[in-house]
Amino acid sequence: MNHIRAIGFDLFNTLITADPKTLNEAMSRLIHSLQESGLKLGNESFKEAHHKAAVQFVEKARRDGRETHNRFWISAALHTQGYNVPPDDPRIAAAVDAYFSAFFHNCYLIPGTKEMLGALKDLYRLGLLTNFTHAPAAREIIDRVELTPYFDVVLISGELGFRKPHPLVFRKLIERLGVEKNQILYVGDDPGPDITGAQRAGLQPVWTTYIRDNNLPFVPGVLSRVEEEPDVKVLRISTWKDLLSLLDKA
Repeated sequence: MNHIRAIGFDLFNTLITADPKTLNEAMSRLIHSLQESGLKLGNESFKEAHHKAAVQFVEKARRDGRETHNRFWISAALHTQGYNVPPDDPRIAAAVDAYFSAFFHNCYLIPGTKEMLGALKDLYRLGLLTNFTHAPAAREIIDRVELTPYFDVVLISGELGFRKPHPLVFRKLIERLGVEKNQILYVGDDPGPDITGAQRAGLQPVWTTYIRDNNLPFVPGVLSRVEEEPDVKVLRISTWKDLLSLLDKA
């Protein structure tokens, strides 16, 4: 792999994971924030309405590649509860922040991640490309796990307006890394967005299976839809040592 000059990484279930309780804690914080704003909501009825709205918006995002955002899910759910609250209402903004605050102390690095990135940083251009609806929260998480200094490029779907596997996000990664697409590895865990998306964009995908190989829970959420296997022939790694070996840098 002497022709490789840059490496892109997915975030969740690739570099970091989250405690399985995170989603429930996040939803509790979201509902509490809305209730503190004066909205009288039943916990279970709102949870059900929010889930239905999220599935609807996420499925549309998967079909057309345009990223969705939690504020639309919340607004739609509130409408079913008798509240006409637009997505840009400050009460919804506060609820979104409350929701994602649950991730800040529940996200953890996969073992050896910093050491791996440190070994590669001076040898390759490093990029991070993640599907995450609320970009400020994604950047806060990346900062809290102390990954920001390792990357030359950080791209988040919530800022780009499109999500993997849409080709636009991979084109942005290629442009920002500043090398030819066939000189870029892209490492991710999700066969559709990460592996097929990277392959179709002309990058060399690498499928990381640390989470599934160690029977760890995938980061929870309505956006998670893990397929069994990639639909393309692909390099596979289970540890960061495997990646270093691929790059002949072990």
